[in-house]
Amino acid sequence: MDALFFVISKLLHFLIEPLNWVIIFVILSLLFLSLRKPLLCKRFLIFALIDLVIVGWLPASEGLLQVLEERVPSAELASISEKDVAGIIILGGAIRSGKIGPERGEVSLGASAERVTKAFELMRKYPDLPFLFSGYSDRLALEGISEADAFKQLVKEQGFEGRPGFYENQSRNTYENVIYMKPIMIQASQGSAAKPWLLITSARHMYRSTLIFRKQGLEVIPVPVDYLTGLGLSWDSFDLEVGAQHWNKLIHEIVGLFAYWITGKI
Repeated sequence: MDALFFVISKLLHFLIEPLNWVIIFVILSLLFLSLRKPLLCKRFLIFALIDLVIVGWLPASEGLLQVLEERVPSAELASISEKDVAGIIILGGAIRSGKIGPERGEVSLGASAERVTKAFELMRKYPDLPFLFSGYSDRLALEGISEADAFKQLVKEQGFEGRPGFYENQSRNTYENVIYMKPIMIQASQGSAAKPWLLITSARHMYRSTLIFRKQGLEVIPVPVDYLTGLGLSWDSFDLEVGAQHWNKLIHEIVGLFAYWITGKI
C-alpha cells in the first residue's frame, strides 16, 4: 500500500506541475493545427504562453514558498544546551542519487546541501549527542547507493567516524522517514523519551515534517535550512529556470500535505 502511495504521489506531482503543462498545451496546439482548427490551436498556444509567464515570474512561486518556509520558525540554538535534547535528526534529500558519485568515488550534494552542512555544524556544537540520518532514495528505481550509505561516507570523511550515530536506509518519503526512525529514536533515547530531537530539513519541508512527527507522538525542535526565499519578494524578477525549480519544490510540498492529510498521516 505504501509503495502504491509513493508511485501515485510521484504521478500526481508530475501532472500538476505548471511547466509540464506547457508541453501539453504545445502538443495540443500542434494537434489542432494538423486538424485545421486554427482557433483552438491559437488558444492552446496562448495557454502555453500564460503558463510560461506564471512559471517565470518569480513572485508567483516565491509568495507561496515564503508562507511555507515561515510556517515553522527556527529554534534559538544559542539557548539550547546539549542536556536539553536527545539527539540530531537529519532528513535525506540533500544527496544526489545515481551512479556518477559512486563511480567517481565522491558524494554528490544537491541544492539542499545545507541539510548536510548544518548537520556537521550541530555535530560539532553538540559533540556528545547521537545523530540519526534517514533516507534511502526518492527515485522510483534506486541507482547507485542509498542516501544513508552516502552520508555514512561523508561522516567518515569529515572525521566523525567514532561519533555515536544511526542510519535509517529504507524510507523513500517523509512519512516513511518518521515511521522507520521512531523505534530507533526510542531505543537511542535510553529512557529519555521525553527529550526532543533537533530536526534538520529544508524550511519549506519543515511544516509537513513536524506534523508527521507530532502525529506519531514524537517531539522535535525545528532547525530549518535551505531557504529559497528572503524576507521580501522580487516583484520585477523573471527567470524560467529558477521559477521552474521553485514550482517543482512548491508542488512537491502541496501534493505531500494533501496526500498525507487525506490518508490520515498528519
